[in-house]
Amino acid sequence: MSTVIVTEDDDLPHVGPPNTRRPPGRPHKKRVRTEDVGIAKKRVKVTCGRCHKQLEHNASTCTEPLQEYAVAGIGGGFATIQGNQEPFSLTDVNISLPEAAKDTVSTAVLIIVSLLAPAAIVVVVSFLSVPSPRALRGAPFALIWRRKIWEWNAGWMGLGVSVAAAFMATEGFKDLIGKPRPDLLARCDPDLSKIATYAVGGLGQTLAGAPTLVTAGICRNQGYSLVNDGFASFPSGHASFSFAGLGYLTLWLCAKFTISFPYLGPLAFGDPSPAEAAAGRIGHAHRNGGVDTEHSKSTEQPTTSSSSSSLPVTSTSLRGQGAAPPVYLQVIAFVPICVAAFIASSRYFNHRHHGFDILFGAVLGSVFAYIGFHLYHLPIRRSDGWAWAARSRGHAFFRGIGYADLVATEGWASESRALPTTADNDLRRDEDIDLLSSRSGVP
Repeated sequence: MSTVIVTEDDDLPHVGPPNTRRPPGRPHKKRVRTEDVGIAKKRVKVTCGRCHKQLEHNASTCTEPLQEYAVAGIGGGFATIQGNQEPFSLTDVNISLPEAAKDTVSTAVLIIVSLLAPAAIVVVVSFLSVPSPRALRGAPFALIWRRKIWEWNAGWMGLGVSVAAAFMATEGFKDLIGKPRPDLLARCDPDLSKIATYAVGGLGQTLAGAPTLVTAGICRNQGYSLVNDGFASFPSGHASFSFAGLGYLTLWLCAKFTISFPYLGPLAFGDPSPAEAAAGRIGHAHRNGGVDTEHSKSTEQPTTSSSSSSLPVTSTSLRGQGAAPPVYLQVIAFVPICVAAFIASSRYFNHRHHGFDILFGAVLGSVFAYIGFHLYHLPIRRSDGWAWAARSRGHAFFRGIGYADLVATEGWASESRALPTTADNDLRRDEDIDLLSSRSGVP
């Protein structure tokens, strides 16, 4: 027998003996009862369902999209200003490629594919597959929809962080570096009669065959395509934005559909490797006349079974600790990365970026995709597809020294409606899920 702490709630099934239910006509209020029932020990905190017919978000969650818009706005400001313009040589073959008439992947298509499409997929998967039918079997309708909406919200927040941060960083790098594009001379249309006027470096004026570095002032075309865009080769914005949005989508799909590499933790110090354990068994069988009898096996096993860690590590026992995900799920998760790779590659054969610019942009976008995902979602191998919980209202924007973490103490309710809690923050994690798991017998 163990103890479960439950509140009266119209949204959750009753747990405990019948005499613990609220009598008819009694004023509706929140109260806590402790009953001994035959399930695992769980500390459960459920808020009043009658008081929460609408989903409540804490202040930081409501303003978080505005913060992401602000980050993207900073990137937009970087994109409109005139950045640095590195001197260049009129004989440099790396900037002498022709200017493409149009982009294979336009900016509008990039936004649709890398931002709007992942956002739509997050919504569809959140409402259709989160949570799975077995995860919350028998759970109340309101709880299921709260979970769906929270997973949708967390999915969008991570996506917003990924693309907004990647966009801001990319535009900032463009302004700082000012690297000429591969088609700069085609955009520039230089006035060859003014080379001496705009020369700022090189030995071309005194040494035959040596290059002469000139500034952008030598260009007859002083429009936007040169001043603001001609020196924006590093890094590739298409590469960083596509890998930020679609890379995040890949991580998100892997989390929701449990797509990961099978994993084994490191062996404890002193444990034999699978090969050593197998060699020991073969040698023992040879000493027993080539037959590995049950008696010989039992002598190799420890005499006590108090701890599974004392059992010998074998290759067969390790095999049962993981398995590869289905191939079709691997394909689903890999498609967004393939699309991002195509978008990034198109910038090379459109003569918009050098190869290193594209690779750096892809890495930059992937880094922000990783950050955006892990800010809002549990690690893929340990998450079962869930996102992190909401932050506490009282510590939504700042956590003072001495406070353990930012996990919400009140769940979906306000602090005034929350149950009294101790200072131990480990008692305040997914309480309603713990209740349902204990009722269904899930460990």
